[in-house]
Amino acid sequence: MLGRLWRNLLAIIRELSDENAYARHLAHHGCSHSAQEYRRFQAEHFGRKYKRARCC
Repeated sequence: MLGRLWRNLLAIIRELSDENAYARHLAHHGCSHSAQEYRRFQAEHFGRKYKRARCC
């Protein structure tokens, strides 16, 4: 019970911190982790995120 709770908590933290999104980005592009690839991910991810700005 406690182990499952811990795994779920870690999964939520990974999703909120965009760690899972970065892992999906790497898998989609067939790349391995690097500083350059992380910058590319951030540019794409946050570019899309803030392009859809909401009012109020």
